[in-house]
Amino acid sequence: GQHVKVKGKLGELEFTAVDDVAVTMDGNVITVKPRTEHKRAFAMWATTRTMIWNMVAGVSEGFTRNLEINGVGYRAAVEGRDLVLQLGYSHPVRYPIPDGVQVRCERPTAIEIKGYDKQRIGQMASEIRGWRPPEPFKGKGVKYAEETILRKEGKKK
Repeated sequence: GQHVKVKGKLGELEFTAVDDVAVTMDGNVITVKPRTEHKRAFAMWATTRTMIWNMVAGVSEGFTRNLEINGVGYRAAVEGRDLVLQLGYSHPVRYPIPDGVQVRCERPTAIEIKGYDKQRIGQMASEIRGWRPPEPFKGKGVKYAEETILRKEGKKK
């Protein structure tokens, strides 16, 4: 496939487009077109367009994902290049922060993940949330800041 490289003030990203899609650059306009009339070509057309859009937005403005931690004794802190999470396990969870990603904890219950690669930031946020997803009864766990947890009523006597 075609190789797409995007450079900006925050960094540089690369992506290889599939053969079903033609990517052309005319001046400062990037055009993405399907090469055939197949269903896969149209699907990959939209995917490629969005990938390039996210790369351009990432290297120019960057992306942010915010996580909130709810629960007694649940907290997060940044130590060097590690994010240390205390999520009710017998041990603290150490998560190595990848290159090109900044993590801030303004409060022990709030995590802010910043960077220029949207896929990497989403992956990291998802993995952190995966350690302790929010439960529906008390709402304890790690959730995205914009996420709402459907709460359930406890059992009755």
